[in-house]
Amino acid sequence: MTRITRRSKSAARLAFKSQPGHWLLKDAKARFSELVCKVRSEGPQHVTVNGRDEIVVIAAEDFRRLKGEKTGEALINALQASPRREIDLAPARSAMTVRDAAV
Repeated sequence: MTRITRRSKSAARLAFKSQPGHWLLKDAKARFSELVCKVRSEGPQHVTVNGRDEIVVIAAEDFRRLKGEKTGEALINALQASPRREIDLAPARSAMTVRDAAV
């Protein structure tokens, strides 16, 4: 088992200060507004805990793009690219009985 000494923590902190886009957790918490500004201007920012990347902070629009927010655009593009796009997809309407709901 390796003990982390005060000296090794300081060395780790200096190493991460030299890497752009990397933040120690305590610095990220203390300077959160600056972190957000860096995300907007420089791109994703890594937050490290005990010398390891734990999270990456990204802009909301990047997150939506990566997540693949359901907009229906992919379905529309697929239907428009279909060689059978002229087929009418309107559903056939059938007579439906409507019952009163008991309140």
